[in-house]
Amino acid sequence: MAKINVVKMVDESKVNRFHLLIVFWGFFILLADGYDLMVYGSVIPSLMNEWSMSSSVAGLIGSLTLIGGLIGNLLFGVVADMMGRKKSIIICLAGFSIFTVLCGFAAGVIDFAIYRFIAGIALGGVMPSVVSLTSEYAPKSVRSMLVGVASTGFAVGGILVALVGSNMITNLGWQWMFYLGGIPLLFIPFIMKTLPDSLGHYMKKKDRKQIETVLKRIDPTYQPMSDDEFIAEKGKNSGVPIADLFKEKRARSTVSFWIATFCLLLMVYGLGTWLPQLMVSAGYALESSLTFLLALNFGAMFGQIGGGLLADKNGSKKVLTIMFTTGAVALALFGLSFEAIILYLLAGVAGACTTGGQAVNNAYASEFYPAHMRSTGVGWSLGIGRFGAIVGPMIGGLVLDSSLPLYANFLVFAIPGIIAAIAISFVQDKYSKRVPKNLDKSILLQDVPADELAKP
Repeated sequence: MAKINVVKMVDESKVNRFHLLIVFWGFFILLADGYDLMVYGSVIPSLMNEWSMSSSVAGLIGSLTLIGGLIGNLLFGVVADMMGRKKSIIICLAGFSIFTVLCGFAAGVIDFAIYRFIAGIALGGVMPSVVSLTSEYAPKSVRSMLVGVASTGFAVGGILVALVGSNMITNLGWQWMFYLGGIPLLFIPFIMKTLPDSLGHYMKKKDRKQIETVLKRIDPTYQPMSDDEFIAEKGKNSGVPIADLFKEKRARSTVSFWIATFCLLLMVYGLGTWLPQLMVSAGYALESSLTFLLALNFGAMFGQIGGGLLADKNGSKKVLTIMFTTGAVALALFGLSFEAIILYLLAGVAGACTTGGQAVNNAYASEFYPAHMRSTGVGWSLGIGRFGAIVGPMIGGLVLDSSLPLYANFLVFAIPGIIAAIAISFVQDKYSKRVPKNLDKSILLQDVPADELAKP
């Protein structure tokens, strides 16, 4: 009987069509996710004009979407464990696409807010499953890169909003921005047919046929045998009590990750919601204001990829401290009187250092925690960060209603960047990957350096 370690087989595999297919679908689904989340920011000026809606009410609707996202994170985490990541992804994709289309049929603020809240639940549920599925099947040597490529779909969705927004809203009306959100529904049959579920789900169901099929696609040289026994490495993604994140001298670093993520997501979702309206208030036409959103998301793509490469070479803490500080400076300068080309450049820098910086921050947290608590560590960092995402649009709406000078509006979003830079500088890398005394260290030999295992 041959024992087949499926995790090791995936880790040591070479990139082929199967891996690229998963990355493609991950990119596409997150593109739809990014479009549906960012589309609200593009129509705020039109909604405020048509429904006589105040900035604070518009900000509340934006935050309701993100409250739904927080619920979706919790709800579909359980659904994915029970039903598999594939079903969870399809349910979420169908859910947010349908309710985004319904937003186009809304007759007023109340039904629009209800549709956005329900869409937010599905929007919040899709990203963790997509990222987890992509990560599970990616070879270890290029895992971060492939996850990063799939994740750029979110920024591309925001870019698509900016590209089609001005002409679509001017010529057809704001409703059509939401009608376009239904296009992913046409692709669900193809996703159902070609996207695999996680190997962990197949092993849990003891679905031998599916396991063999997937392993054959991962490694075409693999020849299934009837007496093969499939096993997985112990200790990975098993989850731990939250209290363990504060043991082994990790408390300061854990809190630092939480604060940094809270501040970054406040900036990301606050700017994503309010940047077009801020620029309209500054005297720019709607078409020009949406171009700033385009620059913000283009910058995010460069930050996700370039920031990751710099972090690999120079260390995550150093790179993130510089990125967060640079993003804050760019936003502080954004409120001053510069030529449009300079403002577009500053928007790109802000996108690279906020949305791009958050992607690098996620990778840093993933590297900091050992395998047995990695999912818990990263998951709770993002969970706390969700509160920042909820607060961001609210703060933007209140600031606009306060009629502050333009530079003060952007200064409000710049300050969290400085706080994030200070917080991330307090992460203690020397306590990374330390193993609790009561854990069987033999299951983590591949994850923990020998000198750490020797410590008491």
